Amino acid sequence: MQNKHLEHPEDCVISGDLNVLNWFTANGNISAKIDGAPAIVWGTNPSTNLFFVGTKSVFNKKLIKINHSHADIDNNHQGEVATILHHCLDNLPRSVTIYQGDFIGFGGSDNYNPNTIRYFFQDEVQQEIIIAPHTYYIADKDLRDAVAFPLEFNLESDNNVLFVKPDVYIEEGRKDIIDRCNFARQISTICEYPESKKQILRIKKHLNACIKHDIELDDLTLEAIAHDNDCDVNMLRLWKLVASIKMDMFNYITSDDTLECYIEEERCDHEGYVMYNDYGSYKIVNREGFSRANFHLGVQST
Repeated sequence: MQNKHLEHPEDCVISGDLNVLNWFTANGNISAKIDGAPAIVWGTNPSTNLFFVGTKSVFNKKLIKINHSHADIDNNHQGEVATILHHCLDNLPRSVTIYQGDFIGFGGSDNYNPNTIRYFFQDEVQQEIIIAPHTYYIADKDLRDAVAFPLEFNLESDNNVLFVKPDVYIEEGRKDIIDRCNFARQISTICEYPESKKQILRIKKHLNACIKHDIELDDLTLEAIAHDNDCDVNMLRLWKLVASIKMDMFNYITSDDTLECYIEEERCDHEGYVMYNDYGSYKIVNREGFSRANFHLGVQST
């Protein structure tokens, strides 16, 4: 797949892309979405054959920030991000493969709060850094042409790095999901979809604002959004239906790990999950729950 931001499945149907209804019902692989920051990318740069570390800015088309040395890090970054990258350059194992993961923290504790979620480990972490890997890339000549693939295997931790990748399972027999997707296909036949990318982005922004500010997306609100964006309210009703199908998916997911998750003092599930199969990769996230927590804590919404 292209190196791009993972979508919420419901957001795809705004443009009339119903492929996600096949994604819901197809078998594939699933992984936990760890709430770390920043994103770290590392591996061998195909254009130089040198090991590098960086953030997602290594994939930029213009302002590219690839760090082969500590001097590069000092030139390209500052503050906490620079400190993290210096430790990553010193401690990450050299690899021909290009990986991406979320930074959790430095060793020496048994709990970490890199973003909204605080993670509790069974024991104090002895390694220098903790990273949750989730993606690998293939790039023949240049990082700007990198193609992303979900990481379906575990990276081996060593004395310097603790790689965190909880085992996650999803039940294959999801009959009620199949039934609800069939119903969504019927609803989709009466929908009109916006053709303008600008209009689609505006609708998404409006929906995100409602979620962020805990505004109930009832039919009255959907009609107001439809009027304000000059779009079909039935399309927004389909969006809401697909969002509810996504929430039903949580009933079929189990995570077999010893990593405990908390938001403030309340025990919670992982931030969400990423499922990938022949129909693509999308994230299964409780947008309302995490957007509300992020807004309350002053963190950027998921």
